[in-house]
Formats: sequence, C-alpha cells, structure tokens
Amino acid sequence: MENQIDKIVAQIFRKEFFCEDVETAKEKVTAAFRKKYEELLLEYSAIQAMGILMSRYGTVADAAKLAGYTTEQIASWHGGREALTKREVVKRFRKVRYGIYAGSFCFIFLVVSLMNLFLYRTLFWLLQTLLYALIAAGCAAFVYKKGEAFRYRCICFDAGAEGSMKRLLDRYYKRMLNSFAIAFAGLFLLLYISGIGILRIGMNWGEVFSSIYSGVFLIELVAYAVIKNTVCVWWLCRAFPDGRRRAMRKYSGCMAACSAVYWSLCILVVFLVRDKVENLFGVVSLFAVIYCILWITANLTIRQNVVFANLRLNLRRAAVIGMSLLLVSSYHMMQMDRYLLQPYISTINRADIMPDRITYNENNGVYTITTEKEEFKILQLTDIHLGGSVGSALKDYKALTACYKLIQHTKPDFVIVTGDLVFPLGVMSFSFNNTAPVMQFASFMRNLGIPWAFTYGNHDTESLANGSVSEMDTLFQALSFKTSGNLLYPYIQPDITGRNNQLIEIRNADGSLNQALFLLDSNDYIDGVMNQYDYIHDDEVQWYKNQVERLNEEEGRLVSSLLFFHMPLQEYRTAYELYEAGSDEVEYFFGANNEKMIDKVCCSEYPSSLFRTAKELGSTKAMFCGHDHYNNLSVAYEGIRLTYGMSIDYLAMPGIGEDTEQRGGTLITLHRDSSYDISQVKLTEIGGEMKSDR
Repeated sequence: MENQIDKIVAQIFRKEFFCEDVETAKEKVTAAFRKKYEELLLEYSAIQAMGILMSRYGTVADAAKLAGYTTEQIASWHGGREALTKREVVKRFRKVRYGIYAGSFCFIFLVVSLMNLFLYRTLFWLLQTLLYALIAAGCAAFVYKKGEAFRYRCICFDAGAEGSMKRLLDRYYKRMLNSFAIAFAGLFLLLYISGIGILRIGMNWGEVFSSIYSGVFLIELVAYAVIKNTVCVWWLCRAFPDGRRRAMRKYSGCMAACSAVYWSLCILVVFLVRDKVENLFGVVSLFAVIYCILWITANLTIRQNVVFANLRLNLRRAAVIGMSLLLVSSYHMMQMDRYLLQPYISTINRADIMPDRITYNENNGVYTITTEKEEFKILQLTDIHLGGSVGSALKDYKALTACYKLIQHTKPDFVIVTGDLVFPLGVMSFSFNNTAPVMQFASFMRNLGIPWAFTYGNHDTESLANGSVSEMDTLFQALSFKTSGNLLYPYIQPDITGRNNQLIEIRNADGSLNQALFLLDSNDYIDGVMNQYDYIHDDEVQWYKNQVERLNEEEGRLVSSLLFFHMPLQEYRTAYELYEAGSDEVEYFFGANNEKMIDKVCCSEYPSSLFRTAKELGSTKAMFCGHDHYNNLSVAYEGIRLTYGMSIDYLAMPGIGEDTEQRGGTLITLHRDSSYDISQVKLTEIGGEMKSDR
C-alpha cells in the first residue's frame, strides 16, 4: 500500500514544477498521507480509506495543507520563479560545468605551483612553476568573470527539465564515487611504494618522495576528477530535497569508510607478510582485484537505492565512444612508459655475493674487474624481451622472475645480456616503448647489486620505438656505473660502426689479465629492412684486433679473450650444418638448434671478417650470441667454441610462452689460469619455469 500512496502523491503533483520546495513538499505529503491512512483504517476498509484520501485531499492545495503548509507557502512555490525547459537546463549547466572545471584546474595548478616552488629552485622548475601559476590565475579569472552563472538560484523545472536534472545528478554522482574509489586505491599504492622503498630498499624519505613525485601527473589527474565531480554533484543536489541529499551523503560516507577500512587492512597484511612472501606484488594485485569486484558489486546493488536510474546504456553512443577511446588510448599507451612491475622489482633483495673491485678508465672507456676469487662466474642472459606495457605486464613479470631464479641459482659475479633486452614492436608487446623496460631491468639489477653489461640486439632500437639510438645511449649512460655502481656501460666509445662496442678486463688479484671480454654490436638491419640482418663491420673487427694486439704487448704474452654479440656469425651456420652432417670438423659439447624459423640459424647474408680475424689472432677461443630463441647449441669449429645462449623470451615469438626447454642461461666459469668452463643452466632443472596461462 505504501507504493500506492507514492503513486497517488506523484499523480497529485504531476502538473507542478520540479524544484527543491515542491520535492520537499511531496515527501511531507507522502508522510502525512500514510499517517492519515493508518487513522482511517481504524474505521474503514483499505479501499474505503484510500477513496476518502483521494476525495478529501486530491488537489495540491488540500494535500499540502494536510502536510501543514499554509496558503502563502503554497503560493510561494510559483511566485517570482522561472521555470526552465530541458534545453535551458542543459545550457545553464554547461556554463556552470565550465566554471567548475576551471576552478578545479585553478586549485590543482596552484597546489602544484606551491610544491614546485618549495621543492625545486632551478631555472627550469621556476619557469615551469611560473607557467602553472599563470594557468591557475587564468582559470581563477575565468571563474570570477563568469561568477554569476555559477551562483545557484532557486529554480523550477518543467517535466522535461526534471528528467535532465535527474540524469545529470546520477551521472556525476556515479563519477564522483568512482573517482573516490580510484583515489583510495592510488593512496594505498603510494603507501605501499613508500613502505617498500623504506623497509626493503633502504630509501630515505626524500628518495621516496621524489619517486612518488615523478608520477605527480597521475596524482593531479585523480585529484582533479575528485574535485570536479564532487563540486558538480554539490551544485546539482541543491535542486533536490534534503532527504535525497542526506541519502547520498550517507552512502558516499559509508563507501569512503569501508574503503578506508579495507585498504588499512591491506596495508597491515602487506606489512606483516613483507618478508614471508616472495611475490609481494602479486598480493597487492590480488587486493586491487578484490576491491574492484566489491566496488562493482556495490554499484550494481546498494547504489540503486540512492540514484534515480542505476544503469543507463546508449549502445550507439557507447560503441562510437568506446572505439574512439580504444584507438586513441591504444596508440598513446603504446608510447607511454609503464612501470607496472616496479612494485615487484622493489621487493628484490641484494644478492649474497662477495663484490669485486671495479674501476673505469676515463681515457679509453674500459672497465676493469679485479677479483680475488678462485673462480669468477659470468652468467649470459639473452633475448629477455621486456615489453614494458599493460599488455605485456604478465610476461614481463615471468621474464624478470626467470632472470631472478637463474641469478639466485648460479650466484654469478657478472651478468652479460647479449641483446634484445626489450621488444618495442607494438602488436606483440602492445608497446612502442624501449626506455621503460630498460629502466626497469636496470632497477632490477641495481637492487640485486650484481655488475652487468649489455650488447644491443636488433630489436632494442627499432625504428618504431620511442627511444632513438642516441637517446638510448644517453639513457644507458645515465643508468651506468657512476649512478648505479653496477652497470658497466662506457661513457666514451670507439668511433666505429655500432651502438656500443666495449672491452671489459677481468684481472686476477695480482693484476694479471685473466680474460678480455669484448662486447661487439652485430647491429640491426640493412637499410632498415626488417629481417635483412646487418653484421659486425670491418672497422669493428679492426678495433677488436687493435685491442688484442695492445693487450698482448702490455701483458707480454698472448692474452685470452671471449667475444659476446647478439646475432650469430655465418660460421655458426656452417658449424651447425657440419654437425648435422656428422662431420668431425666440429666438436659437440651440449644443446641443440630447434629454431622454428625457416632458417635454423638466422644470421646475416653479409659475411663478417670477425671469425677469420679471431682465428688468426689466436686470442679468442669462445664466442657467445643469442638472437635465435630456440637455439642453444655449443660446438667447437676451427678451434673456436661457438655457443648459443639460452633465451628468456616469453613475449616476442608466438607461442613461446608455452615452451620451456629453450629457456635458461649460460654460465661461464673463469679460473685463475685463464681457462674456463661453459655450461647450460636450464630453468626447468632449477624449478624456476613459469608456464603461461592459456
């Protein structure tokens, strides 16, 4: 019967304008009708009682008087007020909305300006602060000039305008709630990053603040959404009775309180298990997923009690907007840095190894590692293929976890990555970015504290990638030894072909040269044509020869050296064909070539003189490469050991995430007498393989 009374009151007031006073009157009349109905039931039947109500109080004036209104109050609902149409409401709110947007921008830019002024005093930041302040001043001037349009006046609406006001209130109220949800989740993430940075990495508060402030744009965006949506709801709400405003405030407060309690418990759990769970990032992700599910459930159920229409869907508009947003956001997301793995990387602890002394020669760009160990271990990792995007996040996590397992198991003194650290090819990785994954891996290795070096592969500076060759070189130098203490990337390089050609010396405690490690660039493509592979050029080979001869002269003997590069030489193909033919010209050690491409060995069709020169010099007895992800054969050919490193890749080749036998690393153990051992470390054999989810 309560629903019947609601319908009767709505029918009585159907010709009245929609405004706060009338809506409040409807609430009071409804309450009065229910009370009167209960009194009439004492003497009459339900049908008779309802009939008496309709006959006695069937007009607005009679119904209002029953609720305690005077004739003057009823007349005031119409007197001196304008009744807006739907079109006029939309037009007026558009002006108000522009003012709210400008005011929100003003507040955000003013806060950022003050923070910049307090934190940074360089000319660049002062100019940026001035720009922000000017934008804030412009927004404030706009709000002041248009102030009359933003001021709320008691307004009445016709039936069409009433529907528009209800739809607008629903829309911005839902946006406000969702922006609150994002803000709470973001606050938790900031607290998590801060806690991990201080407790696990030993960062100070200044470093933590700088790390958070680097993402200030996202913080500004969320803050802007919260302020803008909240103010819009506040303005729209004033056209509605106090009862609805109270209900909305109550629901908003309840959701905020529940979110605060939920995330507080999450922070407590993360703090308690921080040293007991290896994948703390996974725990945080699980909390976020659960929160999203709970929030969506509340939106679909409880929220319907405080909004006029819980769900509205215009399929045509949704399809057009959705496709447009998908295309635009996809393109921009492929170019933007994504640091989704940073929380996981922050949990990586320093490796338990005895450090060696590392020096850098400013004149020739040569790093020297001096070790007192009987055995010095080098781990070759290759073709890690990090995407650094939302689409590749899971596979990136698996790749980094694989590297971590291999490093944990082998405990190397030095790591060499032989190319294709990143994969900025868009379709497979959903990213054109090659800077973010490099920074992530550098951060990963910095946390481990293990020295490492890097040779470029054919994918690291793709033509579609954000970072050019020169920009990547600048980035690597910024991340190198003087900054990180463990990346051995030279600040000066020889004036020859290639993106990074370097020599790293491994010396014994007495200063004698144990091994000369040459990292040569096999370059990428001829004239930029995909899969028309480049090669190690003659000037690179000549530089290698000059360095070997110089070291021979300085040491007074034939030095021992090892060569590392990304793409195999043609001699790798020759040796493989001889091995397949059963020739005794090659000596087999381990592994197999299971490459799924047409060519089992994907080398350049342009011959390099490197192998012939190395054979003539007699210094280099072993070469190491990557590139062919399923190849891990190691054979000796014409006195030189040719070894394919086991790949890491979960991303670049279709279906490779499901394959396991090719994944691992290559361990090179140097002895004091310059002899060495080479062995494979398969991820499946150390219990570190993570299968992809189908």
